[in-house]
Amino acid sequence: MFQRSFSSPTSATISLCNYLKRARCWTGSQASWRICGGIFDLAGKEKRLAELRALSESPDFWEQHDSAEQVVRELSALETTVKAYYQLVTEFDDLKAYFSLLAESGSSEESAEFVEFSKTLRKFSRTLQKASSLALLSEENDAASAIVTIHAGAGGTESHDWVDMLTRMYLRWAEEHGFKVRVVERSAGEVAGTKSITLQVQGRYAYGLLRGEHGVHRLVRISPFDAAARRHTTFANVDVIPEIAELQQVKIKDEDLLVDTFRASGAGGQHVNKASTAVRITHRPTGIVVSCQNERSQHMNRQVAMQVLASRLMARLRAEQKERIEELRGEQKPIAWGNQIRSYVLHPYQLVKDLRTGYETGNTQKVLDGDLDPFIDAFLKSEKQRAETAGDR
Repeated sequence: MFQRSFSSPTSATISLCNYLKRARCWTGSQASWRICGGIFDLAGKEKRLAELRALSESPDFWEQHDSAEQVVRELSALETTVKAYYQLVTEFDDLKAYFSLLAESGSSEESAEFVEFSKTLRKFSRTLQKASSLALLSEENDAASAIVTIHAGAGGTESHDWVDMLTRMYLRWAEEHGFKVRVVERSAGEVAGTKSITLQVQGRYAYGLLRGEHGVHRLVRISPFDAAARRHTTFANVDVIPEIAELQQVKIKDEDLLVDTFRASGAGGQHVNKASTAVRITHRPTGIVVSCQNERSQHMNRQVAMQVLASRLMARLRAEQKERIEELRGEQKPIAWGNQIRSYVLHPYQLVKDLRTGYETGNTQKVLDGDLDPFIDAFLKSEKQRAETAGDR
C-alpha cells in the first residue's frame, strides 16, 4: 500500500491484505502498495515544498502580493498533503503490528479484539480512499469549494422528481465527507419536485472531487407519477463550477448589474415571507442571471449571489479561453458519449454505469444514498491516465 511499509512485504502484511479483501476494506492486490506510492508522488511533492519554502524566505517575497498569496496557498496545500501521507503510513504500520499480535495470540475473527480491530481498519480504509482521491487532484481550482446547479430536463414532474433524487444524493455525499452545504436558490416544480436548484458546497477540495459530476444524468424507472405504471426515461443536467473566494479576481462593474429584490417563495419565518429579502442579479454584458433567497437578510442574499455570479463569470471566461486555444491548434474534440455521463437504471434491472470510465455497480440504492466515491475515484484515475498518455506523445 505504501512504499515504505511494503518495500519488503512480510507474511503479516500479506495476511492483512487478504483480510482487507475479505472485510471489503481493500480491493487491490498484494502488490498494490506500489500504486499508492505512485499516486501520492511523495518525492515530487517534497521537492516542490523545498522550492516554495526557499521562495517564501526571500527578502522580496511580498513585493508581488498576488503571486505571493498564490505561493502561500500552494505551500499550505502541499504541507497538508505530505503530513497526511506520513500520518497514513504511521497508522498503517500500527495496524500491521496490531494484526500480527492478534494473529499470534490465536484470536478468532469473531472475538471482541478482532471486531474492534475491524472497526479501526474500516475507518483507516475510508481515510486512505479519500487521501488517494485527493492525491489525484491537480487542476488549478481543485481545492476550491463548489457551486452545483441541477436542472431538470424534459419530462415534467418525472424530471423534477429526478432533480430531488440527485439533490438528496449529493447532500448525503457531502455530509459523509464533512462538507457544509447551503441551498442558494430553488425553483419548485408545478406538481412536485424541483425544476432547478443551486447548492454551495463549502470545504477544501469540494470542486476537485465533484467536477467529474458535471454533465447529463439519465434515469430509467417505473414512474411513481404514471397511473399505468409505465417505464420512463428522464434526464437532469448537473453543472459544477469552482467557487471564486475573492471577488476581486473577477472585475464586475456596478453599472453592468441589474439588481432586483423580491419576496422569497415557500414557507419560512417572517423575514422570508414578509420582506423583500430575495435578490436577483442580472449581468447585462453576458446575460447571466443569478438569484439567492435562502438567507435571512437582503444583504446576505446579495453577497451569496455575487459569489455565484463571480464563479460563473470565471467559468465562462475559462471556457472561452479553452475554445480559442483549441481553435488555434485546429484540434477536434474527441468522439465521446456526448453530454450523457451516467445512467441510473432502476427497471427492468438495477445498474448505475458511468459511460466515460465504464465503472458500474448493481447497488443502485447505495449510490442514490450518496456512495459516489467509487465513481469519483474512477473518473480521477481515468483523467490522470489520459493526461499521462497525452504527455507521452
